[in-house]
Amino acid sequence: MNSINQTMIEGFRLKGVSDVPDLQVLIFLLVLLIYLICLGGNLTILLLVCCDLHLHTPMYFFLANLSIIDISSSTTALHRIFVIFTTHNHMVSTSACMTQLYIYCGLISSEISILAAMSYDRYVAICRPLYYHTVMSRRLCGLLASVCWNSGFVQDLPLFVSISRFTCYISKEIDHYFCDILPIRDITCSDTSLVDLYILTVGNVNVFVLLSLTITSYVFITSCILRISSSTGRHKAFYTCSSHIMVVVLFYSSIILQYIGTVSGGNMGSNKILSLLNTAVVPMMNPLIYSLKNKDVKSALQRKLKC
Repeated sequence: MNSINQTMIEGFRLKGVSDVPDLQVLIFLLVLLIYLICLGGNLTILLLVCCDLHLHTPMYFFLANLSIIDISSSTTALHRIFVIFTTHNHMVSTSACMTQLYIYCGLISSEISILAAMSYDRYVAICRPLYYHTVMSRRLCGLLASVCWNSGFVQDLPLFVSISRFTCYISKEIDHYFCDILPIRDITCSDTSLVDLYILTVGNVNVFVLLSLTITSYVFITSCILRISSSTGRHKAFYTCSSHIMVVVLFYSSIILQYIGTVSGGNMGSNKILSLLNTAVVPMMNPLIYSLKNKDVKSALQRKLKC
């Protein structure tokens, strides 16, 4: 008989970001501010892309998809912080917890795919400019976006099914502010070998392949830019890619930091801070980067403000 107290539970208790009472208000206000900036920035990008004809191009079509993912992922991950602070209710049902986990993982997987699709768009724009509008047709853009969204959720479905089949837990308290894979795995007494194998193979391979495609695109892009004779042309070509490069670096840096912090045995407090970077700060920064670094977006915003 296993000496561990195995319990079948119908819900979990989310511990939250911090147990220190004096920090609760500060953390809530900080996360709320970041979330509102994230929401406002990404909604602004969405409205501009929808309403301004100058932004009806493949690049901004994918940017709009990225904004939808950022709004959805940050809302999915952060809303329990607001619920816990305002209602002092830390409990979440098992079905709601599993739904949150599946939606969040699917959105992150979709974001990785969208970033790869955006790098391909930049490759065609700079390395095959004469064929850009032929290659990046509305049909292809729609197909790429559909594949990115569907592949993210289809890919994570086996992982979700495996976790939802956990039958017992050593505790009902999840040491996190939302239902994430590793905190749930850490409290289960069910067999986690399938989950670990899936993360190690499908999860890591998917990230590696899409990151490799993104890097390969920029290797070709860099080669094409360096062959441009005029410095003005090189600067203009690089400038069109700079926003996307910054977003890619920021996204993958947060993912890698969170992963290293988890596997290196760091304390859960530091892991939750790294998770906040990925679930709150990165979605907030993406629209700011595109707003500050992109002339088309700034021009579209100025035109709308003058109306």
